Amino acid sequence: MAENEGDHEADLDAFLDKFRGPERYERAFSPETWEQEFEKIPMFMKKAPSEIDPEQNPDLACLQSIIFDEEQTLEGNYRSALSDVIAARKLKSNHLKAVVRGALCHLELQHFSEAMMWCEEGLRIDPKEKKLLETRAKADRLKRTKERDLRKARLQEKKEQAQKDSLFKAIEDRNIKLSPVSSKDGNVISASLAEMSLDGFNSESAIGAKVCLDENGSLSWPVLFLYPEHGQSDLISAFHEESRFIEHLMVMFEELPPWDTERKYYPSQLELYYEDEEREEIYQICTQSTLLQALQHQRYFVKAGTPIFFILVKLAPFSKNYFGGKKVHWLK
Repeated sequence: MAENEGDHEADLDAFLDKFRGPERYERAFSPETWEQEFEKIPMFMKKAPSEIDPEQNPDLACLQSIIFDEEQTLEGNYRSALSDVIAARKLKSNHLKAVVRGALCHLELQHFSEAMMWCEEGLRIDPKEKKLLETRAKADRLKRTKERDLRKARLQEKKEQAQKDSLFKAIEDRNIKLSPVSSKDGNVISASLAEMSLDGFNSESAIGAKVCLDENGSLSWPVLFLYPEHGQSDLISAFHEESRFIEHLMVMFEELPPWDTERKYYPSQLELYYEDEEREEIYQICTQSTLLQALQHQRYFVKAGTPIFFILVKLAPFSKNYFGGKKVHWLK
């Protein structure tokens, strides 16, 4: 018997030596800190941590995920739960537990006024009910926040509407015409009606820039220059309406672009055109003209919120053939 006990103690010592030595099993406890490590196991925790790091505590993070999924499922059933609570109160109007659950359902559904009303009804049954006091305070706080955000949104909407009205009035006062656009159902409607939002005529163009009205009442437009001979383009995101075309061309072609291999795109040699798509006619604009003068021409229509002009080289063979048989008008 003594021998058996001795063998048992020897086996236990061997096991403990293995526990303490280099052959410890994976994720084994440390002999010095085993109590702290033991408390990290979710089942044996005395208190759950306020924040869970998935890398340091994957087991607890997994459990939290399961609980979260269950809560998500329950969230979709708040309306059903509220119906059950209402039915329960019809049988017993002072059913405090039903009142508490009803208030919580309304809170989760963001029915803050109703949640507060249910809390008031419950507090008439039990003025010290902690859950109702907390829910009423939370519902009141969230209700005020929601109302504040709604007021801010309405003010912002009103401000944007005023900006939009001022913008379109400025365009209308200048007799600038907007190209008709097609709606999704294929009907052609006027741009002034179809593009009544600041991010659309879209006052914001397909290239992201948009026409702006500054504090001095002046318009700046995104303007697109096309170089059909080379398939190139340039965008001026804010072309002031009183700026002259030549001023921009002087800056843009101060150094010839790499695609101008023939070295001919000098500002003094450039010609400016726009196309009247409806009549299939071309208009040449003097480069000394301002943007506003071009836009006010009776046959110019701003399409998609972006004035577009073609730039060709004077007397170049490509320029002579580019417009085919279309009639070209000269605008001084």
